[in-house]
Amino acid sequence: MTTRDDSKEAFLERWSRMKQEAKDPPPEKAPEKAVDPKAPPPELPPVDKLTIDSDFRAFFHPKVGEDVRRAALKKLFSDPRFNVMDGLDVYIDDYSKNEPIPPEMMAGLRQAQNILQWAKEDAEERKRKELEQAAAQQELESPVAPAAQPGPQAATPEAAPALPNDAGGRAKS
Repeated sequence: MTTRDDSKEAFLERWSRMKQEAKDPPPEKAPEKAVDPKAPPPELPPVDKLTIDSDFRAFFHPKVGEDVRRAALKKLFSDPRFNVMDGLDVYIDDYSKNEPIPPEMMAGLRQAQNILQWAKEDAEERKRKELEQAAAQQELESPVAPAAQPGPQAATPEAAPALPNDAGGRAKS
């Protein structure tokens, strides 16, 4: 078990060591060989004779043409070991080939079409009934204009109904 002071010292020692390492220059890498412009390109094996075990490093020399380099890489990656599909790719199936739909699935699709048609008919029937109910409700709510009847009641304002009298014989207003 370490005490708090021990952990601080360990932290400080580690920090000091890392800081010292950062100040020290990194080890030098081996100098890369400069390509002599007068040197001939390396001897390359024929591209058609290359196998997976061949050394392809010579094809990456700066003096080797891009077309030769590409041909060598194409030969390398045409090996079956590089062309194994992992099966996790989503788009690897060939969707251009049509397969007939099995009869069982086709029957299910027809049944689904029938269900959708029934649902459509039910929706149309519900809408028709709602319109009929709205029309009936509108007929009930709208007041019917009284038919014009000949006579003194409809024609004269004096024929208005009498107001009830209060106890003193006066009409309530």
